[in-house]
Amino acid sequence: MNGVSYEDRVKADARLIILKELCQQSDGRLNEVSIQHVLDAFAISRTREWIRTQLTRMAELEVIRVTQIGTVMVAQLRQAGRHHVERRAFVDGIAHPSEVD
Repeated sequence: MNGVSYEDRVKADARLIILKELCQQSDGRLNEVSIQHVLDAFAISRTREWIRTQLTRMAELEVIRVTQIGTVMVAQLRQAGRHHVERRAFVDGIAHPSEVD
């Protein structure tokens, strides 16, 4: 497994799934509860705290912006995140999207 742990692969995959889902939203935003449902659909069942950690890391990577609204985190897609999904530029720590046939 070329030195990458299973958990690191899950994190990278989850971050890509989050970016792809944000790209599909008309306003490029989703809250952490909606993100949890999306990840559950991909068999990545994790706690909200785990999801918050991923969102914080993605904000550090500058692919999303995170806003706290009450007790809920809201993620908003940034240009670098869209570029990653569109395969224009890649960000370490996020799985690469598959090529489109």
